[in-house]
Amino acid sequence: MPLNELLPKALKLYPKKEAVVCGQTRMDYQTFTERVWRLCQGLISLGLRRNERLAILHENSREFLEVYFAAAHLGVILVPLNYRLSAKELAVILNDSQSRILISEGLFDEKARALPTTVPTLERVIWTRTEREPSAPLQYEYESLLARQRPEPPPPLSIQDDDVAHLYYTSGTTGRPKGVMLTHKNVKSHALGTIAELHLTDSDNWFHVAPLFHLADAWATFAMTWVGGKHVLLPSFDPGKVLQMIESEKITLSNLIPTMLNMMVNHSEVGRFDYSSLRVILSGGAPIAPETVRKIIDAFKCDYIQTYGMTETSPYLTLSILKDHLKTRPWPEQLEFKAKTGREFVNVSLRVVNDRGNDVATDNREVGEIIVRGDTVTPGYWNLPDETRAAIRDGWLYTGDLAVMDEERYVTIVDRKKDMILTGGENVYSTEVENVLYQHDAILEAAVIGVPDPHWGEAVKACVVLKEGCEATEDEIIAYCKKDLAGYKAPKSIDFLNALPRTGSGKIYKKGLRDPYLQKR
Repeated sequence: MPLNELLPKALKLYPKKEAVVCGQTRMDYQTFTERVWRLCQGLISLGLRRNERLAILHENSREFLEVYFAAAHLGVILVPLNYRLSAKELAVILNDSQSRILISEGLFDEKARALPTTVPTLERVIWTRTEREPSAPLQYEYESLLARQRPEPPPPLSIQDDDVAHLYYTSGTTGRPKGVMLTHKNVKSHALGTIAELHLTDSDNWFHVAPLFHLADAWATFAMTWVGGKHVLLPSFDPGKVLQMIESEKITLSNLIPTMLNMMVNHSEVGRFDYSSLRVILSGGAPIAPETVRKIIDAFKCDYIQTYGMTETSPYLTLSILKDHLKTRPWPEQLEFKAKTGREFVNVSLRVVNDRGNDVATDNREVGEIIVRGDTVTPGYWNLPDETRAAIRDGWLYTGDLAVMDEERYVTIVDRKKDMILTGGENVYSTEVENVLYQHDAILEAAVIGVPDPHWGEAVKACVVLKEGCEATEDEIIAYCKKDLAGYKAPKSIDFLNALPRTGSGKIYKKGLRDPYLQKR
């Protein structure tokens, strides 16, 4: 079943069921589908053809959902853009993908208006939520374009499983961004896997809080529609608004990144709202400290699942869902398993291998690299055959993530290969140190990096943000860490920051923290 069969199924089974809530707009599946058909007809009228690239620069919105489905029905390749990138960075992606049409929110007028002059293939721009009618040639207003079309489905296409559906560009934290190709089979297989793993049904209300240009949230576009669930959208993250809307929209589940959840559980009004509709909170996109997991469960009184995945894998690779027999364990042990990276996702095969390519011992101690294969794994990078061959070897995708595996075959990521710190000949995994820092009462956020050191090669440095109204000294924090960590693992120095730098997807940007120290060498 390619992606163009999911929305018609929802329309057939749930035509009058509420499908989308976006601000003051509420739409049932029939209304939503008719808008998708109008968009399809509008894009056809502008000359967009199968396998050509359509880009979108937008906050979370009903328009974003409409574009996802219109692209699927036209057989075009959608390029979701990170709106936090500069105009120059966006132009690199648009040129690499050779996108023909850009759909941009008026909010990003300053970035997007000049893009056609720097992207030769970019022929047309469609503006949403803009206060002025586009005056430049070959520029259109979204609602006006839809109003001129008939709400009829586009001509049927025979879309194949291996046809590329989406191009997601990596954040570029290690260099030039790469376009990750996801096929109809990749996205469809992942959606079906999440339906099975998370028991998704038409009674679920999914909260799109993480950005839809990122797979931490975008996968739910298709999985929730497949089962006839409700999409509730928030344009951008605001912790207080998220807490309030969980109550008002009776949210049942969502996938948030750890930095968002950390801000929510430490929000001054976290205890004000009713979260009884929640059945599970998922966290993904970065490792999470066990102390934060405990706070999440205490605050929201619902199940918690840690997720791990990659853009290259659609994204989920593991979920920390408890096996049935683990539910009889004492609560502290259950909590320990919930905070692990998790056991392999239903649709993938996962191994943790050492440098010789052998599986590590299931002793929760031997460290190896996670490698995976399955129907959700990308066929490769857009126009980068050498990069593809380097990442996918003998059918296995090498993730670059270092982990241990326990006897239950739950994995725990200890670091990215590039983030591991080598100090005095000893390996230090940053997540182990960060987990201790998050237990300190005064620390809101923490990131651990290695910085050049003339004696040790690298020294462990912690970058921390203190909670509002709290104080702590460098010596106090270092001594706190040494209570639970070997001396060589404890930070040698502390940087106090007002905020940690982040990538466009909201992850902590460790390269940005390291670079100033590397430049001093």
